[in-house]
Parts: sequence; structure tokens; C-alpha cells
Amino acid sequence: MTTTTLAVLVPLLPFLGAAAGLLLGRTAPGFVRPLAVLPTLGAAALAVAVAVRQGGGAPIDAATQLTPTGSVPIDLALYLDGFAVLVAVLVGVVATCVQLYSTGYLRDDPRYPSYAALVSLFTSAMLLVVYSGDLMVLLVGWEIMGICSYFLVGHYWETPEARAASLKAFLVTKLGDVPFLIGLFALAADAGTFRITGVLGAVATGSLDHPTLIALLLLAGVAGKSAQFPLHTWLPDAMAGPTPVSALIHAATMVAAGVYFIARLLPVFTASAAALVVLAVMAAVTMVGSALAALAQDDIKRVLAYSTIGQLGYMTGALAVGDRGAAVFHLLSHGAFKALLFLAAGVVIHAAGTNSLAAMSRMTGLAKRVPDAYWTMTVALLALAAIPPFAGFFSKEAVLVAAEHTAFGDTDLAPTAAGWTVLVAGLLTALLTAAYATRLWLLAFHGRGVQAPDHAREPLVMNGVLWLLAVPSLGLGLTVGAIAGWFDGHSLAPTVTTAVLGTGIAVAGGLITYAAWRSLRYKAATAPIPMDTATAHPDESPAAAEAEAIAAHTPLYGNVAAAADPADPGRVLLGRLHRHAAVGFHIDAVYSTLFVRPVRAAAKLVAFLDREVVDTYVNGSGTGARWLGAAVRRAQTGNVQTYLSVLLAGSVVLALAAVVLSNVNAGS
Repeated sequence: MTTTTLAVLVPLLPFLGAAAGLLLGRTAPGFVRPLAVLPTLGAAALAVAVAVRQGGGAPIDAATQLTPTGSVPIDLALYLDGFAVLVAVLVGVVATCVQLYSTGYLRDDPRYPSYAALVSLFTSAMLLVVYSGDLMVLLVGWEIMGICSYFLVGHYWETPEARAASLKAFLVTKLGDVPFLIGLFALAADAGTFRITGVLGAVATGSLDHPTLIALLLLAGVAGKSAQFPLHTWLPDAMAGPTPVSALIHAATMVAAGVYFIARLLPVFTASAAALVVLAVMAAVTMVGSALAALAQDDIKRVLAYSTIGQLGYMTGALAVGDRGAAVFHLLSHGAFKALLFLAAGVVIHAAGTNSLAAMSRMTGLAKRVPDAYWTMTVALLALAAIPPFAGFFSKEAVLVAAEHTAFGDTDLAPTAAGWTVLVAGLLTALLTAAYATRLWLLAFHGRGVQAPDHAREPLVMNGVLWLLAVPSLGLGLTVGAIAGWFDGHSLAPTVTTAVLGTGIAVAGGLITYAAWRSLRYKAATAPIPMDTATAHPDESPAAAEAEAIAAHTPLYGNVAAAADPADPGRVLLGRLHRHAAVGFHIDAVYSTLFVRPVRAAAKLVAFLDREVVDTYVNGSGTGARWLGAAVRRAQTGNVQTYLSVLLAGSVVLALAAVVLSNVNAGS
């Protein structure tokens, strides 16, 4: 079987699994779990086979024309280079882990069949984006992911948070997709094709007439899909969905699509220095702002959500300095440890009966209740904080090295201003990342107060997935020398300067946070939490516990600044900035003032005009017709003499009118 055939099967298998799961979910429930796991597992295995065959060598390009569409044809095309095959492996592995984890996490959920089918469809759409060699086919997968995210984020539709979050995620990403679609058409008009190889060829020959405009339009879609400033606000609220969905969105699908898209079409963006500077500023603001916000969050999943936004900022920062190898390398390592963080967080939420870090910090023995989640989450947090030799250290240092080379003029792919912007923001974010990672670890696992509630033990498959994802979180960075040829052939190894500086800053951030936490614990006694805020039921599934935690902690989930924890080091480190960072620096409030309220006011005006003006004319026409009908109905007496009299009178009137008109015309 050829490599191209194997590549076609990779997105096709999860799609068929999704279709079969939707069809058989009610009639044959026993097949739901196999249909969820096996096609995704098969796609992951085939993705590995395709990666081995491609081997980081020359790209494999194959296409067949779907149908004649005029001057710009649309082709069913595959484009397999080192980036594509490695990202496909990441998507397949993480999706398989999520499906396996979900068999235990949502084992008692009545909506599991539809959930599993949507996860498979989500996976298929992302794989289509990764392998596609035609921009319009890529757009199909891009939009399907948006639809799937709407349903998956709103899985707990009984809670108002989930309903609002799903709608917000859909609308914000679609807001970015409008200029994105315009940018794709403008790009195809300039290049004369939707094929990625044709677009890259047009860039190489200087055939793009409007590179800056096209790049900025495309960046709007990327900002929405990859949750970059200013279209990032949907991602923290999307935590209202099930934890496995959060792991899938944050690690391998949806948010990774925007970064991958820029990496695939990076020459289009490097053709415009202005676009790279905009991308660098966007990445810098995203990195620093999200890290500050993460340091102030009380909900454990919102901490991880803002962490994802910041790490995506690192990736877009690497792209802003023209190094797609560093960006995709960080995408791969981040996918491994972020999936682990979310799935471990699901176990912790089940054990604690709450999403609140303030509540967890008032519990004793939570780490002993969930030892597998404790140790694997520790590994993932070390990788997130970029502590060597964990995976995050190597990939984050690759980004800093790329920014350093650009800042000092060692490369001319991007302006030096972009390099300095990414480098300074990246170092500051490294400090803040280590701080909020340490804070999460201390508050979640080293609380003091009431005994952590006992709970039903997690299924073996859930803990097994955690240890499986811990392997790449620990060892992926050590393979950087072996896979360097897959990333445009240049080295991704850290330099001594960035390694020492980055690691030193990260260690300093962790130590400062630990010192602040220790000081606060000795100054204030930890008050026990009310028992009704953290209640775990032995026979309750993890998904049900999470849904109850969201419903019971609506103030905490909806207003993360409402929870006061005297042992929270984030309040000391941020000071007066804490209350602003806790609500995402009021960006949602700004959007509400600038867009939501005016749109609602306009909608009310339109409704008023429709009801009071348009309906008045419609109702008036109906009333006039009704009155005319009543008048005519009264004239129908059934008396022949009356009819003849009226007919004679009408004839006389017409005759007189004719005489008068003829005299008037004769006189004129």
C-alpha cells in the first residue's frame, strides 16, 4: 500500500467511526466504545506509518481534481512534509488517549455515544487540515472543527455556563473566520490556485500583489482559532465542557490548527515585514497577558486554559521570527504535556469534588488520594515550566534561540524588532509560567485543613493514559537531535546563553512563588471549607462529579475573583493587579460595551420597528381589506330591484362624468 493511500485512510477512519457511532449509538450501544477507540487508534497507527515512510525527506505531493470550478480549480490534494506527518502523529495519539480516557470518565453519561462520535469527527477534521494540500479542502476541516467544538463544549447543556461557553466559542471563532475566508480568496486570486505548493511557488517568484493585506486577513482567522489576543476570550470559558474535550482542544486540535496553518504558509507571512511585526506584538501581548491571568485564576482548568493561550503565544512568536521548526517542535511537546495536565486535572476534580484551587488548598491528603494524577501532573508541570530535561525545556528554548538570532541580526527572515519583542516577552513569560505552575501544584496537592473526601477510584484506563502521556512529556525533548532533520534540517538544540538564562528565570519564578506560599501559610490559618462545597460520592462517575462541581461553584466558575484564599501566593505576587488579572483584564467587559450591548440595542430597535411600524402597515392593510369586505357584504341584499337601482345610478354617474370631462377637454 502506497504512502498516499495510507495518508488518505488516516482522516477517513475517524470519520467512518463517527458516522457509524451516530448511526448505531441507540440501536447497538455495545458497539459505541469500540467504534470510538478502534478507528482513532487505527488512524494513529497509520499516521505513525506515514511518518516513518516520509522520514522527514522530500515532501510527498499528490492531487486529483474534484470538479472544474472556473479559473481557480479546487483539488483533493495531499501534502506530506516533516511537519505534517509529525503533527498528524500528535493528533492521532492524543485523540486516542482522549477516547480511551473518556470510556472511563464518561462511562455513565447517557450522551456518551454522541460525544464519542463528535470527538472522532473532530479528530478527522484536524487530520484533514494537517494533511490537506489544498486551501479550500483545508477550510472544510477548519470549519468542521468549529461546529464540533460548539457541541462538545456545550456537552453539559444543563448548566448555563456550558451553553454560554459553547455559543461564545462558536461566535468568536466565526468572527475570525470571516476575514480568514476573504484572505484565502485574495491569496488564491493572486497566486492563481488554492494548492499550497502553487501558493508557495507564487511567493517564491514574487507574484503576490498584496502580501501584507493577505497576511493580516489570515492572521484574524488564526487569532480566533488559536485563541490569540484579541480573540482569545472564548478559550477560558470553554472549560465548561468535559475535561477530555478540554484536553483534545488544547493539545491537538482546534487551537493547534491556527499555528499549523501559519507554519505551512510561513513564506506568505515572511513576505511582509509589517505582518511579522504585528504577529510578534500579538504573540508578546498574548504570552504575558495570559501568564498574568493564569497566576490569578482560582479554577484549576482556567489556569490551564490561560496556560495554553500563553504557550500558543510562544509558537506564534517563533513564527513571527521566521522559525517554523521551533514553533512546530513546541506544538508537539506542548500537546503531550498539556493533554496530560488536563486529563490529570479531571482526576483531581473528581477526587476533590470541586474545580476551585482555594478549596483544594484547604484539604489535606489530596495527593495521596490520587497518586497517579499527582506524579504525572508533577511531570507535566515541570515540562510546562521548562525545567530540564523535560520536553518543554527543549522546545521553549528553541523558540528563545530563534528570537535571539533574529534580535541580534543573525538571520534576515524577520525584522529585528520582532526578534526583540518575542525574546523579551518570552523570558518574562518563562518567569510567570514557572510561578503559576508552582502555584497550581502547591494549592492543589499541598493544602492544609480538612481531610480530602474519599471517592470512587478511577478506572485503570484513565490512570494508564496519564502514564502513557507522561513518557513524551519527559522524553520528547531528548530526541531533538534525532528528529532535527524533520524541521527544515536546522538544529533545535538550545544555546548555553538561552538555556542558562531561561532555566534560571524559571527556577527563580518557582522559588519566589514557593517562598510567598510558605510565608502566607504561616501568617494565616487555613480555614476548613464547608463540606457541601467539596463532596464526592463513592458511586459517582468523574464526569458527573465535574458537572456537579461546575453547577455548585457557579460564582467561582463564572467570577473567578470571588474566591479569597489567604494562602494564595498569586495575590501577593500580583498585588493590585490581581483583581484585574483574575477577570482577564476586563477584555470581556470591553467587548460587551463595544459590541454586545450595541448589537443588542440594535436588535431591540429592529424588533420595535418590526412590531410597531412594519406590523402596523401589515395590520392596517388587513384591517382595510376586512372593512371593505364588510361593506361589500352589506351591499349583497339579494333584492334584484336594489341591484338594478344601483346599476342605473352608477350608469348615470358615469355618463355625467363623461360629459363633464368632455366639456373640460373641449374648453382647454
